[in-house]
Amino acid sequence: MVGSGPVSGLDDNTGDDFDGGWDNRVTLVDGRWVDRTPRFPDREAQLRREVELLPWLAPLLPLPVPVPQILSEDPLTVRHEYLPGGPCPGTSPAHGSAVGDFLRALHDVDPDDAVRHGARDASAAQGEMRETLARMERDVLPLLPHHVASIGRALVDRMATPPPVSRLVHGDLGPEHIRVVGEQVGGVIDWGDTCVTDPAVDLAWTTLGSAPAFADAVLAAYRPDEEQVVRARDWHLLGPWHEVLYGLGSGGPAFVESGLEGAIARLERFGRSEEAPRTR
Repeated sequence: MVGSGPVSGLDDNTGDDFDGGWDNRVTLVDGRWVDRTPRFPDREAQLRREVELLPWLAPLLPLPVPVPQILSEDPLTVRHEYLPGGPCPGTSPAHGSAVGDFLRALHDVDPDDAVRHGARDASAAQGEMRETLARMERDVLPLLPHHVASIGRALVDRMATPPPVSRLVHGDLGPEHIRVVGEQVGGVIDWGDTCVTDPAVDLAWTTLGSAPAFADAVLAAYRPDEEQVVRARDWHLLGPWHEVLYGLGSGGPAFVESGLEGAIARLERFGRSEEAPRTR
């Protein structure tokens, strides 16, 4: 699933397009407010879903999340309070424990209630996934070198199978979207990809892209089953493929190159073995 790109911390009180995100232009206003405007017309729906969903969802979660409101319609601009902090380094057990508790609470939200409050439902999410996998099969798979091509093919085939259970997910939970201040997690941002789908997607970076101490703390708090662990590994393997697609579109060759490097490295590391996070 493709997120909107990182939101970085600022030393200034204001900043124009300070996150460099893929989907939205983001401005920090008076050091307190974050204004977001879609880069492309087809991204408007993401922001409108956040405006509908997040005010309902925020009280159900143990960590702060943005609560956006529409500031203007032309151009569409939404505003929420700035959640301070920097990107999560993925090394602290305290951060990992907080994230694991957060994910357990998020995935325990009734998915039907979430859909009634604006989340994309499982059918829509699976349809989008099928379209993305078709593009990956056509445009990314041929770029993989021979020694990992068959592993990549098997990955695409596995990911085409609908998940055994669908829950409300963040959908793009990487270090830039988990904001930390010291040993505290200050909030979880960038909910453009939230939908009802495979909960293992939120365990991908948190258990495989992070350091062992962080990952172990996430697993201890969340307690996934074996099937979720395996699917989390597949989501982790697929992550850089989105970067390649972005590069082949508006991102440019640098994203194609970096995405392929990441895809190959992950397929070489995880694709041939059973290495995966331990369940608790």
